[in-house]
Amino acid sequence: MIILVMSFFLVETILAQWFDPRHSQMEANRNLIQLSLRLDSLEFEVNRKQQFINNFQRILKGDIDSDSLKDKFDNRASEVPVGIQRSTLSAIDSQFRRRFETAEASLLTISNDRLIELEEMFMFSPIDGIISQKYDVKNEHYGVDVVSRKNEPVMCIADGTVILASWTQDSGYVIAIQHRGGLISVYKHNDELLEKVGNFVGAGDVISITGNTGDLTDGTHLHFELWHNGNPVNPEEFVSF
Repeated sequence: MIILVMSFFLVETILAQWFDPRHSQMEANRNLIQLSLRLDSLEFEVNRKQQFINNFQRILKGDIDSDSLKDKFDNRASEVPVGIQRSTLSAIDSQFRRRFETAEASLLTISNDRLIELEEMFMFSPIDGIISQKYDVKNEHYGVDVVSRKNEPVMCIADGTVILASWTQDSGYVIAIQHRGGLISVYKHNDELLEKVGNFVGAGDVISITGNTGDLTDGTHLHFELWHNGNPVNPEEFVSF
């Protein structure tokens, strides 16, 4: 009986791949399920990244009106669900504020860690010139204006892939490049673009020629922006002009 039980155990476990004709099919089905799950996960990540790039392109092209977005969020904020009193909302808001204030230090730590990641990246200066207007979030100026001579070459700050190369009414010829670590560099008011969407460019490669295109310009210069994980950052903190 002991030998019979041990034989049955071995046939069902270790020796199943030789004695059980269903073993190979079960293993194939298991591998197929795992591959399907990985494929679904990759497809989700690709779609999310593509959606982020599409939204970023729409913002740069001016297809999304910031005023309309503000009105949309204001309208949502003014709507109070039935059965909830405004006094209750005020109490919840006060509680949220207290939690936010206590968590402020940890949020700053996370932000500093992300900035340290950018500081470790070596970035080329896109162009030699004089900064005429600095980075100013309050005035919705999310980059720096660098004045230079006409027809000067504009260089890519780091290795990346072109995600936008188009014309906009406000910014003229615009090119945007996706870099590693969630970093995107944007170059506006160009006279000519030398790269197309999907092209891989290396650090220091010439991607455009300076110009004076677009409505929001009054002279030859380059408007340069840096975006990290969807948030603007001051280019002067990471690039030497």
